[in-house]
Amino acid sequence: MRGSTRSTTPPSTRAWASWDDVRELAQTRDVVVDVIVNHVSADSEAFRDVVRHGRDSQHAPLFLTLESVFPDGAHEADLAAVYRPRPGLPLTPMTLGGEKRLVWTTFTPAQVDIDVRSDAGRAYLTSILTTLADAGVTMIRLDAVGYAIKTAGTTCFMTPQTFAFIDELTAQARGLGLDVLVEVHSYYQRQIEIGRVVDRVYDFALPPLVLHALYTGGGAPLARWMRERPANAVTVLDTHDGIGVIDVGADQTAPDRPGLLTPEQIDALVEGIHDRSAGASRLATGAAASNLDLYQVNCTYYDALGRDDRRYLAARAIQFFTPGIPQVYYVGALAGRNDLDLLDDTGVGRDINRHHYGREELDAEVRRPVVAALIALMRLRSTLDVFDGQFTFTTQDDDRVLHLAWQHEDRAASLRVDLATGACVLEWTDGDMHGRTQDLLDDPPR
Repeated sequence: MRGSTRSTTPPSTRAWASWDDVRELAQTRDVVVDVIVNHVSADSEAFRDVVRHGRDSQHAPLFLTLESVFPDGAHEADLAAVYRPRPGLPLTPMTLGGEKRLVWTTFTPAQVDIDVRSDAGRAYLTSILTTLADAGVTMIRLDAVGYAIKTAGTTCFMTPQTFAFIDELTAQARGLGLDVLVEVHSYYQRQIEIGRVVDRVYDFALPPLVLHALYTGGGAPLARWMRERPANAVTVLDTHDGIGVIDVGADQTAPDRPGLLTPEQIDALVEGIHDRSAGASRLATGAAASNLDLYQVNCTYYDALGRDDRRYLAARAIQFFTPGIPQVYYVGALAGRNDLDLLDDTGVGRDINRHHYGREELDAEVRRPVVAALIALMRLRSTLDVFDGQFTFTTQDDDRVLHLAWQHEDRAASLRVDLATGACVLEWTDGDMHGRTQDLLDDPPR
């Protein structure tokens, strides 16, 4: 989006929306905006100026180099300790103002890290928060914030200094009337810690735990997480990236701290995704497809469940009954299948789960029984007031059967899931609305 002045060009003929369009949208909708606090584009005007003028550029203090973090130089052990979500070091050789420098690039050379603790970095972030608040934005989603603080001698990922920065930025955002949602793939205990200090945190442990439960028919790890997880979460099963596994594994910066799943269970989970997707996810994951986020498996959630309609609806029902705000990715909302043609065209692993739907195809997809049932389930979740009430969770038959229930005054809703079969029983009473279904596919809620 560009600028802050009103455009007289009709929205349908403009390439970009204006902030006035955002203000108008915010009058009737809650608006959430992604705020990438760790880096900016290497093609940004500010960094291009640094490329031209180097240290003499007015924007030079905004960007991080090796020298910024290690002014006295770094030893091999210092660099080896830095955690990065992809293979290799987070540094890219670049020529800045005719001088060879090592620029800090946590993710790719096209994304240059900024120094959020510098005066320039603080001013940059303040300008973003102020602009969003002025436009009526409701919530900001802090992207890549776990990598934002680089401290010599540490992993530079989710350190005490990172938590202090999150606290500081959250206080500033709240002062402007903005709620804060943190997006970070990390050890599950850190998600609990983050949830205590911000308004919302993503529950990235839920997707692999639900898959594990439906694969094995055993819900013990999922049940444990249900009893420990932060309730102020945004729940997901799929996203535009992949199905994360790091969120249920051992602490990536302290491997002696065990995860929600054992290494053997994680290996079985990943292989289970590959098997159920007929090997498609293997083609799209890791170095096999120019996607080096090795902690994520690229596959649609529907294919990860072997295109089993009942198990897919069971997974969604668990998501919707879990405390938090459900978020459904567009491919997931259509029970989308892996797009091998797009993967073949681009060679980018994530594209297997980024299918481009045409109008006719979209009309056909929503008529599929599994999609129609999912839409009915989403409508029920959005309509019932009971989800503002009290939540209880129990298991039966050695954690094979899950029971998720909500109660608010005379309103009630419950979900019973048999993990071994994927069978669901859904019951609800909410004012004039009440019903019961034993098969979400053949008899969706009405």
